[in-house]
Amino acid sequence: MQTMETRYAYAPESIARMTTEELRKEFLVEQVFVPGEIRLTYSHNDRLIFGGVTPANEPLEIKLNKDLGVEYFLERRELGVINIGGPGFITIDGVREAMNNQDGYYIGKETKEVLFASADANHPAKFYIASSPAHHKYPNVRISIDNIKPMETGADNTLNKRKIYQYVHPNVCQSCQLQMGYTHLEEGSAWNTMPCHTHERRMEAYVYFDLEGNNKAFHFMGKPDETKHLVVGNEQAIISPSWSIHTGVGTSNYTFIWAMCGENITYTDMDMVDMDDLK
Repeated sequence: MQTMETRYAYAPESIARMTTEELRKEFLVEQVFVPGEIRLTYSHNDRLIFGGVTPANEPLEIKLNKDLGVEYFLERRELGVINIGGPGFITIDGVREAMNNQDGYYIGKETKEVLFASADANHPAKFYIASSPAHHKYPNVRISIDNIKPMETGADNTLNKRKIYQYVHPNVCQSCQLQMGYTHLEEGSAWNTMPCHTHERRMEAYVYFDLEGNNKAFHFMGKPDETKHLVVGNEQAIISPSWSIHTGVGTSNYTFIWAMCGENITYTDMDMVDMDDLK
């Protein structure tokens, strides 16, 4: 089974008077991973498609021919994949490879078939995917977290000590506009970034996970002088427009996958927000 929900773009003024329920409806994806299903969200912010592919007893394939006006899904798109579940497999144009927990893949434009499978239906793989429009075909690249040297940043006294693993990034592989990575907060840390920033030239989507029990993440969005927040549960995702801040704090440490697309692939292209400007 496959579903795809469309989320439209909003100007900052449009969300100024949104209720909590309205904000959650437009910017939060409450169910990403469902065994045996593909759950996708199509955002009109830079036309990013993101979501979860959770195969159970049978392999799953994303099919969006009619939705995108193409003959096959990646005819004019590129794709990033990271598995956060049990061991699985990915078959790309007939070539099958194992995908263990934290393994990733960049799959270039014009790849005709991508099949996702789990090794054990009782402990399924959870493939988080992000796809953006692409103008050029770059080589497919398998990416393991073991081969990535993480950026270590933050500090204990600011509660944001974390490791950033860049998967789809110029340091690892070529892409047209997609960037994707994996950030893990160390025990005792809760903020994923602070001071926060915006990047007007790229939108971003997060999926939060490793929030055990009743722990939650409080995701902050909006213009710096008019912040909003969303309470996010384990394995839920959010959309962050390019004009919005995006930072979060958890009731425990956690992990999240970030995916960006837009004008460029310069990871450091961001506009920092002074703490005194936050309201």
